[in-house]
Amino acid sequence: MSFFGLDCRRKKEKEEERHLRANDREFNLTFQYATNAIKTSKYNLFTFLPMNLFEQFQRIANAYFLFLLILQLIPEISSLSWFTTVVPLMLVLTATAAKDAIEDFNRHKSDSQVNNRQVKVLMDGQLKSEKWRNVQVGDIIKLENNQFVTADLLLLSSSEPLSLVYIETAELDGETNLKVKQSLTVSGDMGDDIEALAAFNGEVRCEPPNNRLDKFTGTLIFKEQKYSLDNDKILLRGCTLRNTEWCFGLVIFAGPETKLMQNCGKTTFKRTSIDRLMNVLVLWIFGFLALMCIILAIGNGIWEYQKGFYFQVFLPWPESVPNSAFSAFLTFWSYVIILNTVVPISLYVSVEIIRLGNSFYIDWDRKMYYPRSDTPAEARTTTLNEELGQIKYIFSDKTGTLTQNIMTFNMCSINGKSYGEVLDFAGQRMEITERTPKVDFSFNRLADPKFVFHDHSLVEAVKLEILEVHAFFRLLSLCHTVMPEEKKEGELLYQAQSPDEGALVTAARNFGFVFRSRTPESITVVEMGETKTYELLAILDFNNVRKRMSVIVRCPEGKLSLYCKGADTIIYERLHPACKTLKDVTTEHLDEFAGEGLRTLVLAYKDLEEGYFEDWRARHHTASTALEEREEKLDELYEEIEKNLQLLGATAIEDKLQDGVPQTIEQLAKADIKMWVLTGDKQETAVNIGYACNMLREEMNDVFIISANTAEDVREELRNARRKIKPETIEAEPIFEVKQPKNKSAVLPEDTVEGEYGLVINGHSLAYGLEKSMEVEFLRTACMCKTVICCRVTPLQKAQVVQLVKKYKKAITLAIGDGANDVSMIKAAHIGVGISGQEGMQAVLSSDFSFAQFRYLQRLLLVHGRWSYIRMCKFLNYFFYKNFTFTLVHFWYGFFCGFSAQTVYDEWYITLYNLVYTSLPVLGMSLFDQDVSDRWSLEYPKLYEPGQLNMYFSIGSFIKCLLHSIYSSLILFFIPYGAMYDTMRDDGKDLADYQSFALLAQTCLLIAVSIQLGLDTAYWTSVNQLFMWGSLAIYFAITLTMYSNGMYLIFTASFPFIGTARNSLNQPNVWLTILLTTILCVLPVVAYRFSRTELRPTINDKVRYKVSKSKHAPPPQATRARIRRTSSRRSGYAFSHAQGYGDLITSSRYLRKNMATFSPRSKTNAKQPGTVLKTYRAVKDTVVDKTL
Repeated sequence: MSFFGLDCRRKKEKEEERHLRANDREFNLTFQYATNAIKTSKYNLFTFLPMNLFEQFQRIANAYFLFLLILQLIPEISSLSWFTTVVPLMLVLTATAAKDAIEDFNRHKSDSQVNNRQVKVLMDGQLKSEKWRNVQVGDIIKLENNQFVTADLLLLSSSEPLSLVYIETAELDGETNLKVKQSLTVSGDMGDDIEALAAFNGEVRCEPPNNRLDKFTGTLIFKEQKYSLDNDKILLRGCTLRNTEWCFGLVIFAGPETKLMQNCGKTTFKRTSIDRLMNVLVLWIFGFLALMCIILAIGNGIWEYQKGFYFQVFLPWPESVPNSAFSAFLTFWSYVIILNTVVPISLYVSVEIIRLGNSFYIDWDRKMYYPRSDTPAEARTTTLNEELGQIKYIFSDKTGTLTQNIMTFNMCSINGKSYGEVLDFAGQRMEITERTPKVDFSFNRLADPKFVFHDHSLVEAVKLEILEVHAFFRLLSLCHTVMPEEKKEGELLYQAQSPDEGALVTAARNFGFVFRSRTPESITVVEMGETKTYELLAILDFNNVRKRMSVIVRCPEGKLSLYCKGADTIIYERLHPACKTLKDVTTEHLDEFAGEGLRTLVLAYKDLEEGYFEDWRARHHTASTALEEREEKLDELYEEIEKNLQLLGATAIEDKLQDGVPQTIEQLAKADIKMWVLTGDKQETAVNIGYACNMLREEMNDVFIISANTAEDVREELRNARRKIKPETIEAEPIFEVKQPKNKSAVLPEDTVEGEYGLVINGHSLAYGLEKSMEVEFLRTACMCKTVICCRVTPLQKAQVVQLVKKYKKAITLAIGDGANDVSMIKAAHIGVGISGQEGMQAVLSSDFSFAQFRYLQRLLLVHGRWSYIRMCKFLNYFFYKNFTFTLVHFWYGFFCGFSAQTVYDEWYITLYNLVYTSLPVLGMSLFDQDVSDRWSLEYPKLYEPGQLNMYFSIGSFIKCLLHSIYSSLILFFIPYGAMYDTMRDDGKDLADYQSFALLAQTCLLIAVSIQLGLDTAYWTSVNQLFMWGSLAIYFAITLTMYSNGMYLIFTASFPFIGTARNSLNQPNVWLTILLTTILCVLPVVAYRFSRTELRPTINDKVRYKVSKSKHAPPPQATRARIRRTSSRRSGYAFSHAQGYGDLITSSRYLRKNMATFSPRSKTNAKQPGTVLKTYRAVKDTVVDKTL
């Protein structure tokens, strides 16, 4: 049972196998399976206060201040009033609790929104509307079109023919293209018969809950028959039902046990490197505090033994103090209370306010707002801002993150002429922008309105009926396995096996060759407005060895033709010798296309003689029915007929990147940030994107491909790569060893590399590389490379790669993705970024920051991240300085007050110093300071490097701050002490009393630390000015008020400094002392900074100098024109295309003749070509190469 939100049930044993029975809640409840309710919140109304206070007091500083409060309640050792600790502590606890409550309230709202969605559940023979939270394992539920899938379901039946359903998996993998699932025939026959479904009592035995999105194993036992279950019969929570009127499903996994929630992984509390360093420094500070207290306690013991013992006539010891040793013991605790300001409690409140303010800047940044989807950037956590300024490694998904998952027909080469470029009147190439005139396809009523092309000369060539151009597009309209759907007259929708195929057929459609419909024996094409039907005689299908596909058709005039498309290296081997000149020209065009990162394909054709084809066809039939060596015999026949081809040209498809991706990656590389791409895509696709994004370049010394299938081969390939990059690392291998002390992470040394290298590794090789015995070898080789691309990786491997870098590299990592398959990676990294604005939002829900476009990452890091880091470092350095200085004056004073634990300042000054007098000025600097503007930050990415090296706040900078504080405290104590010693007022009265000295010392301190803050501030605003001068004004106003006669008369015990302010601050020597003290405090800082800037300027100093000399800000970053280059590297769909399904197309089992138009929801959908495609995808597991 659950009590006050706490799980009080007996701990459930680890599940080895799931066993459930449909429509039998009583049976399923015995296994204590999770319900469908999800819970991401931490507290409820009753547990909030105790749990939150417990968490807050786990912070060392909070527990320390609680301990101080207890000490202050002991009269024998307390020299300060209790309110000096209670007020700040209550403020900190209240502010933090309020922030936690707001965040948890938002989580409750999100949980409630999801848990209270409605779904129809089959109960007691009727469909009843139930909330998601009440759905249980074994329930049968009904989903309708466009509904979210409630839980992980076994598909039972659907409204579509053959019990198919079409689902969108954007929540899982960021992809918006539809996937197809199909139920078992035995359950599919039940349809929507409620009685049959209510009587269904099948038992399922399957795998326990896990995070494998692409795998499911189980069995269904129904009517004493056993049926195998796999992933094609499972609908996962987070998917959306599309193009399906209804379906019924059996709940297998619910709530936290669904694969979606399992992939979310364990939410860990992320702390910044500065937080971790702060924890170490706080321990150091405690040690320093203990040392000071011990010194002063020893001093007290000696003083009491030598002086105090004989002074008891005038100052007797308390009855509880028997001797000087016990007096020293009590003094130790008294000084613990007095010197506690070395760890000011207001520090943590200020840190939270600064982080919150910098988070708002991200939320409010209009330059990170994406208007198309109305999506602003969002800082989903407020505790990690400064770590954005320290990123060294970025791990990125590909599909939906770097790319739009859209293929566009950009260029082509036809009969030796290149099309697609836009030229000016002088024949010079023009950059294509949104303002570039688009080709008008209004002449074609069947054109796709979304298709865009800019080269008008290609349309003119089509209209002029140039034979080669018509043959080119005729080939594209015939040689494919695309299925058309025509919901309304003229509204064509193509369902393609790959996006490339869809882009090519769409291009042919717009240029006047519209693929309209197909049957097993024919293809109907509308050519320039005229409908023609080609007899489809054979499909020579694609596979990974052939890397090409062909069709043999008979045109309406009776001519036989073979049309072929494929990889250039494959097609070139089969061309007629007469094509040599055209081949050379086409090769030049292919080099240009490949140089721009486009995916290329070569087209060729051949006219066939009737007699030869009939003979070949007979032999083909014999081979296709052979019982032995069928594939080999078919390949020989394909080789025979696909010879002496006539070259037509080549196509160039762009795997469309998100806007600004190459420029963003280039900027991040200049900031010395390493980019790793972790994708579930095929190797060829990922490598192509690598070149398109400029992560991989032709100019690189080498790009290593790791694709071995055994552990030893993978190790050898990694070592060979490292041997080529830096041979001495292999030779010194026996010496190199990663020492990993207990409970600490090992750190791999950085290897300096000459030249640039890339590394591409596929999933099965990566599995070996992540093994314990090889992980160091893999990581060391990978870190020597400028770019690393991991292909075919699972969600778990993505997280493992991130954790490997975190384990062995002293570096901050960032992971960015857009799908549920990226969630584990996002949670594993120090910083997780989700791409929002798409259909899939699972990555965003698990991320720390989110925005709509990858290009905003450079602004997040180079502007907001860098500013946040610099502001936090300045704040911490200054805060420690002002508090160390404040506290050390107490230390020096102890030597002059008999180590009596008397405070040098007024108690009210001690209380208000951090809360009022110095809080707003430092917050003003920490919220508004900029060393340079955002444009200069983007102009000079090198400004980012100091954050990666922890140059602005580290143990070294902390020690410098401590030394600076010791110097300042000596000045602030001894100069006022010397100036007040035996000093007279101008009217002859004595000025050298304790209260006057205290006032002078505290005034000198406040003015000195305020000027120091002014020196640290690089960017002044009206708010900074107001906070700075306002705080000083408030100090003098409060001081004059508290030290007035009226306050003394009303609260005599609380305000003993009567008249001190007016008697001291009207003396010229007091102001001269303040001036001298301030100059002596500030002078070394000014001298040091001037010398450093002149003799050893940092990149920051150089840029700021350039900014000061520049009259104007740098112009906004312009989108640069592509540099025209060529490449011998080819990237074509023919290398990455999945096994074709030509056999299905030519099978009359699924396709019927004489089909015209069709609707996806038609009751006659069994005759629908679009359905055929989806049917085949569901039935044949070799069709679609699923992206992880």
